[in-house]
Amino acid sequence: MLPPVGVAVDAPTAVAGASLRGVTVNAAGPTEIKPRVGHIQFLNCLPLYDGLIQSGALLDVDLHRDDPDALNEALVQGDLDIGPISLIPTLQHARELLVLPDMAVGSDGPVLSVVLVGKRPPTELDGGRVALGSTSRTSVVLARLLFEQRYGVRPSYEVMPPDLNAMLQVADAAVLIGDVALRATYEAPRFGLHLTDLGQAWRDWTGLPMVFAVWAARRQYAEDHPGMVKDVHRAFVSSLHDALAHVDDVAARAARWEIFDQRTLAGYFRALDFSLGQRQRDGIAEFARRAATIGAAPEGAALSFADV
Repeated sequence: MLPPVGVAVDAPTAVAGASLRGVTVNAAGPTEIKPRVGHIQFLNCLPLYDGLIQSGALLDVDLHRDDPDALNEALVQGDLDIGPISLIPTLQHARELLVLPDMAVGSDGPVLSVVLVGKRPPTELDGGRVALGSTSRTSVVLARLLFEQRYGVRPSYEVMPPDLNAMLQVADAAVLIGDVALRATYEAPRFGLHLTDLGQAWRDWTGLPMVFAVWAARRQYAEDHPGMVKDVHRAFVSSLHDALAHVDDVAARAARWEIFDQRTLAGYFRALDFSLGQRQRDGIAEFARRAATIGAAPEGAALSFADV
């Protein structure tokens, strides 16, 4: 059973026996410092979380589970030390953050959980209304780029909570991410709605993978606690690798409490791209360049990577 939101998950040792605890000394003696680590409450991060639990590597961290917007804000404001962060705020705060290499959330084709659901195709939405899910900062920018630069249309936008029924009552289409988007992927076509997978649309347009989120540490925290960042990164990468090597088992455990069955979840986890190699970095650079043309990212924004 998963621990409650905001509860620290403690254990005595980390990957290969390494501890994730730092120690500082004050007048009262040694005091343990736990890294404050964020975790997205979406299925797309479940393989990492499951791997951390199964390997015993979710150790001695002050774990904070929340939606992407809340975690983005917490990391930027310094309320978290390490965590997942959407690509757009990463680019906007690149000087304050160091990206952890080797891991991300993205796709090199269909992503299944970042979608545009519409009453008509995207090429027919010029002058129409598009509802933007309030938890989908990077996907909002991606949708705008596709509309304006790929499809040649300019709809108006309205930010709303990510409730598909409510969104389509006032708009012609809706941008969704996460679990509600995954559900729409399988259900929307049955109701005559047009579904556009934004990961696939980006791949078709640019030939590159789409990276929706990365893991990053606050730059000051990484400079003050370089060993801690290395330990967390090592634990995360190892646990993610182990989970992806046993996707069917991860999906079976998740299916016990999710609305999706094991087969659907396994297919979803395999569709996601958790890597952050050169192709993914090229995709980030291309997205940053295009996002800057609509004022969504600073000109020339580039990510810095942690030395782990």
